[in-house]
Amino acid sequence: MYARPIYRLLLILLGLPTTLMVLVKHLVFSNSASYDKLRADLEAEFKTSGLLEKLKAQALESERNKSKFLKRSVSDEQLKVRADKVAKKKYDQALQEELTNRMRREKIHSPDMLSTYLEWLDNPAFFWVSVITSLPMYLLVWIYSKPYAKYISERLFMMIFVMIGVIVLVFTILYLTPMDPARNILGANATVEKVAEFKRLYGLDQPYLVQLGNTIKKFFTLDLGISYVGNEDIASALMRRFPITVQLSLASMLVSILIAIPSGIISSIKQYSAFDYIFMLVALLGLSIPNFWLGLILILNFSIRLGWLPAMYDATKLVTLIMPAIVMGTGLSASVARMTRSSMLEVKNQDYILTARAKGLSERRVIFKHILGNAMIPIVTVIGLQFGGILGGSATTEKVFNVNGLGKYIVDKQFIPDIPVVMAGVVYIAIVISIVNLLVDILYAFLDPRIKSSLKNY
Repeated sequence: MYARPIYRLLLILLGLPTTLMVLVKHLVFSNSASYDKLRADLEAEFKTSGLLEKLKAQALESERNKSKFLKRSVSDEQLKVRADKVAKKKYDQALQEELTNRMRREKIHSPDMLSTYLEWLDNPAFFWVSVITSLPMYLLVWIYSKPYAKYISERLFMMIFVMIGVIVLVFTILYLTPMDPARNILGANATVEKVAEFKRLYGLDQPYLVQLGNTIKKFFTLDLGISYVGNEDIASALMRRFPITVQLSLASMLVSILIAIPSGIISSIKQYSAFDYIFMLVALLGLSIPNFWLGLILILNFSIRLGWLPAMYDATKLVTLIMPAIVMGTGLSASVARMTRSSMLEVKNQDYILTARAKGLSERRVIFKHILGNAMIPIVTVIGLQFGGILGGSATTEKVFNVNGLGKYIVDKQFIPDIPVVMAGVVYIAIVISIVNLLVDILYAFLDPRIKSSLKNY
C-alpha cells in the first residue's frame, strides 16, 4: 500500500490535522545533533564489541549445516555471502533496537517525522485525538490492511468512474438525437414561445457542456430531478418499481437454475445420449423463442382457455409471478444449461477426477463435489451476468404481463425522450450490473481456494 504514491498522498490528505500536529512537534522538539551523536557512539560501541563478527560466524555455521542437511553443493564463497547478509540484517536490527531504547531513556527525539509520529502514538491522549481528528486516515489504513475490504473498496471506487462514463455517453447520445423533447411533449401545435419556455424551465436551452455538468452534479448529489411528463420525482418512481423488478428477477433466476443446472448435469454425465440431445434441443428452443411470443401463448392457454392463472401481474398476488417468471426463466435457462454442460465436460476428463474415482469415492460424490464444484466458476459467471441484466428490467415481458417494472418504465420514457428518466434508469442499470459483478467476483473466492489465496495477497 505505502509503496504507491497515490496512497501516501491520500494518507497525508485524510490525516492532515494529525500530520500538522506531528510536523509542529517535529520542528520544535527534534534535535538531530543529539541523535547523530548518540547513534555514532552506539555504532562505535557495537563495533568494539565484535558483535558483527560473532553474528557472521553463527550465520556461516548455520548456512553450512543447512546445505549439509539439504545435501546441496554450495561453495564457501556463496555460503559466506549468504551468511554476511543474514548477519548484517541481525546486526542492524540489534543496533536499531538499542538505539530506540536509549533514545527513550535519554528523551532524545528522532530527526524523521515517522519516528516522531510513532513516538506520539505511544501516548494514549495523542492517539485518541488523532483518531478523532483524522478518522478517515485510520479508516483507509484499516481498509487496506484487509485484502477483501481493499478489493471491495477499490471496485466501489471504480464504479464512480463507470457512472461518469455512462452519464457522459448516454447524455451525449440523447443530446445528439433529432427528437425534440419539448415538441414531443407539448405537441406539434405548440407555439414557439411555449417550446422556448419548456426548454428554459428544464435547462434544455443551455450549451452541451453546461447541461452535461448539471446532469453529473445532480447524480452525485442524489437529485435525479423531475420527469418531463407527469412532473413526478424520478427517484421515488424508480424506488416504487425496484421491488417489483427484484421480485420478478429472483423468481426468473430460480426457474432458470431449477431447469438449467439439472439439465446441464444430466447432459454432461450422459454425453451423446438421448437425454443429452433432448435437453440441448430444449435449451436451444428456449434460447430461440421470443419472450413476447411465449408470454402470449401462456396467456392464451393458461389464462383464457383454462383459466388457471391470471393474465395480468398483481403485486399483491404471488401467483401472478408464475407466468412472467417462466417466460423469463426459460430463456435464461438455455444459456446456463449449455454452460453447465460444457464446463462439466471439461472438468470430468481431468486427472484429479480419475484420482477421485480411483480412491473409491461414490459416483454421486465425484459428480457433485469434484466435477460440479470445480465447474461452478463459469456457471456462476453466466448466472451473475444474467441476473444483473434482468435486474435492469425486461421490458418485453413486463409489457406482455403489464408488470409495472423498471424495464417497461424506462423504455416508455425513452420514446419521448424523457431525458432525466432515461439517464437515471441507465445509470441505475450500470450500478446494478457493477454490484452484481462485484458479488460474483467475491463468490469466486468461496468456490475456488486458489482465487481466495490470491485475494489474500491482493
